[in-house]
Amino acid sequence: MTVWRLLIALVLLVQAAPGPARAPIVIELFTSEGCSSCPPADELLTKFVKDPVIAGVPVIPLAMHVTYWDQQGWKDPASLPIATERQQAYGRVFGPDRVYTPQAVIDGHAEVIGSSEAAIRRAVADAAKQPHAHVTLTATASGNSLSSSVSLADVPPVSRDPLETVLVVTEDGLSSVVTRGENGGRTLHNDAVVRLVFGGDVRGATTLSYRADLRPAWHRDHLHVTAMLQGKTSRRVYGAATVPLKENLPEIRH
Repeated sequence: MTVWRLLIALVLLVQAAPGPARAPIVIELFTSEGCSSCPPADELLTKFVKDPVIAGVPVIPLAMHVTYWDQQGWKDPASLPIATERQQAYGRVFGPDRVYTPQAVIDGHAEVIGSSEAAIRRAVADAAKQPHAHVTLTATASGNSLSSSVSLADVPPVSRDPLETVLVVTEDGLSSVVTRGENGGRTLHNDAVVRLVFGGDVRGATTLSYRADLRPAWHRDHLHVTAMLQGKTSRRVYGAATVPLKENLPEIRH
């Protein structure tokens, strides 16, 4: 092989070699079944659930159903106080006038209108330019008990921003027949609906284990678990991972 052909072969080899995996970007949608502006944002989030890549960047969609619409004629069966609390925490960063529905918060770093696909795509592209930690997650269920392990590596330097791990259980394939309120008469379909949020401080650890209880009504084959490494002060998400929940089935003896 001539030197020229060898050089061409090396160039082609480098071009064909896969690059490092890109860190996933978290899209938290603050929404409610009682809000007439929210269904288009919910449908957009479902689009990202079905195709969780934006311009080559993997994304993790999370539907945070807030509680403050529950007194407006329809109580959202998926609403959670912790979802409202998370949005209020973001409001302390973005400003008190930046708490609304539908609102999409991208990696805890930017907020946009949750039904604006173009704005979400721009925010994801910007977030992907930031350094991220490598997060590895395992999650298994035995009966109604969830066990999860989170491993952290390559955590970006963080100054005066204590870190915590936030674990989220989501369920896909939910439907509601809304009988009252702004969406009365509509049947709404939702995916990546947040069912449970838990976690704890990192305190310099690189591997953390957690346990939580699952409700029997949640469909195990529709559940995913997401882990976020998040700054408690900045609210920035420094890394994330998501996996489908695996169930430990009892051994069958013959």
